[in-house]
Amino acid sequence: MIGLAAIEAARDRIAGTATRTPLVRLRVEDAPAEIYLKLENLQPISSFKIRGAINAVLLAAPGDRAKGLVTASAGNMAQGVAWAARTLGVPATIVVPEHAPEAKLAAIARLGGRVRTLPYDDWWNVIVTSHLDGTEGLFVHPVQDPGVMAGNGTIGLEILDDLPDPDAVVIPYGGGGLTVGIASAIKARRPATRILTAEPDTGAALAAALAAGHPADVDYHASFVDGSGSRRVLDSMWPLVTPLVDEALAIPVADVAAAVRLLAERARVIAEGAGALAVAAAMAGRAGAGKVVCVVSGGNINLSKLADILNGATS
Repeated sequence: MIGLAAIEAARDRIAGTATRTPLVRLRVEDAPAEIYLKLENLQPISSFKIRGAINAVLLAAPGDRAKGLVTASAGNMAQGVAWAARTLGVPATIVVPEHAPEAKLAAIARLGGRVRTLPYDDWWNVIVTSHLDGTEGLFVHPVQDPGVMAGNGTIGLEILDDLPDPDAVVIPYGGGGLTVGIASAIKARRPATRILTAEPDTGAALAAALAAGHPADVDYHASFVDGSGSRRVLDSMWPLVTPLVDEALAIPVADVAAAVRLLAERARVIAEGAGALAVAAAMAGRAGAGKVVCVVSGGNINLSKLADILNGATS
């Protein structure tokens, strides 16, 4: 668990860089719950990742970041680190998996980041080891850095400021940093709120780990839900996640596509695959009744993929 004081300090530290995003009601007649959307797709980089990236970089000693910043990301953390590097006037090196979407790669390039593409297994190893051969600079871990998690936790503070009594908060799960941050803030201030995670069923590592009682490898398949799902829960994150998560949900990719379509057509919200996961879970009734907050984690989706989904594609 991340301490509440660290999250509150992060809120002050990132003010003026990260946006305080709105919490809006999803008014859909057939919704099984009172659903609210935490719209992190409205951040300057269209993703929550700017919160953790900026907080972690500002916490680091100036000398540690002078040679530049390095991270491993499918795209959104890459943009957060590239944004921070541009602000500081230092280079950013980003290692991405082969299936990273073009929309995210183009955004990294616009921010001045240098991209290195690796096969998925090699990319995952960079995340596990926090090391990229042949690079210099401060490695900003996209998940397990305490500063990153504290920055992510500011979302939880904002949710409770706007809606003091949510029955459940549904969070897309990738590596666990978003979940640990938000859940730490929510549980510290309102322990009765249930924390649920949502992953694509093509890589539901947390759901498998909770069922087994320990991290276990799953059969991972890349999909358009590129910001969530993995082959295994990071061992370093397991003891942080387990006390905070009440239930882990594996969501069919077709349901995620339907949620992307619903958000665009009926709420005029553009969500990437991971950003629609929580809404897919809530609309299926899997988050229960009452007041359910869905974290729309980002909106970086290839326009061609969005067009396909709006035209009825399910994957």
